[in-house]
Amino acid sequence: MTTERDILITEVALRDGSHAVRHQYTVDQVVAVTKGLADAGVPYIEVTHGDGLAGSSLQYGLSKVSDMELIEAAADVAGDSKVAVLLLPGIGTLTELKEAASLGAKMVRVATHVTEADVAPQHIAMGKELGMEAVGFLMMAHMAPIEKLVEQAKLMESYGADIVYMTDSAGYLLPEQVTERISALRQSLQCEIGFHGHNNLSMAMANSVAAIKAGATRIDGSVRCFGAGAGNTQTEALVAVCERMGIKTGIDLYKIEDVAEDIVAPLLPVTPTITREAITLGYAGVYSTFAYHAKRAGQQFGIDARDILIELAKRQVVGGQEDMIIDVAAEMARAKAAVSK
Repeated sequence: MTTERDILITEVALRDGSHAVRHQYTVDQVVAVTKGLADAGVPYIEVTHGDGLAGSSLQYGLSKVSDMELIEAAADVAGDSKVAVLLLPGIGTLTELKEAASLGAKMVRVATHVTEADVAPQHIAMGKELGMEAVGFLMMAHMAPIEKLVEQAKLMESYGADIVYMTDSAGYLLPEQVTERISALRQSLQCEIGFHGHNNLSMAMANSVAAIKAGATRIDGSVRCFGAGAGNTQTEALVAVCERMGIKTGIDLYKIEDVAEDIVAPLLPVTPTITREAITLGYAGVYSTFAYHAKRAGQQFGIDARDILIELAKRQVVGGQEDMIIDVAAEMARAKAAVSK
């Protein structure tokens, strides 16, 4: 029986939430969360390292268990739900994508910086060849004017993307900005439009609602806000809000609340909170995964993590440039020492 839905929610706690546990998910944890989400009626469940296929590395963080083991475990218990994977060209390759598909992944989300869609065509094409749903995932969407965002989204669509996402990776955008961007995409593209928000300025829910009103039919959520920075749009709250608005998600509210409370909450090292570092991420427009790295670098070099994040924003550092965080912190420490002499 097909469940009637007005929007389709992709649950990202097992991918974006990987950042929050420093990529230490176990097979048993992924199985338990996937079973709960599937039973609640979540249509898509994303499972990879926080930085996508092959993300496990010294630069991004080493996984406890390989992506492929987690993907296979999730696919085995997903039932009617579909397992999605994230792939950042230059980190993940076609080889990993083929393996993920062979293990049961049904959707690939090909993520690029908002101005670099042209690195994605072969990955989107391969996803389609493998029979997967293919998604263009434009990260750090606030860093490009609307015209450029539309141009890059149209490229993703031309490569064969079934859905194109506008991704507020920094939690920087405000609802009216989301409305402008999603509306422009809806007017310019034939494919479905999606939105992925972060809660660094406490705007994730408002931005997700704005996106839906402007024509987005694919929305990302994370149970218990489990994600990078201050986390993502909270899935269980999103389901409740949608029900209040008369928007069908096909997700059972009580069941998704129970997954969040009984299965996911015990996995959290800390409850996602809008900390001073998270606010700085959203205020300055910095990639949400940078908070932990900046805090660690700040402790190492005696520099306020907020100052490091502001400097990274000035230099327009983007996802994939995590190695720059240590360089910037060390440079700031040297400058601070020189002034104090």
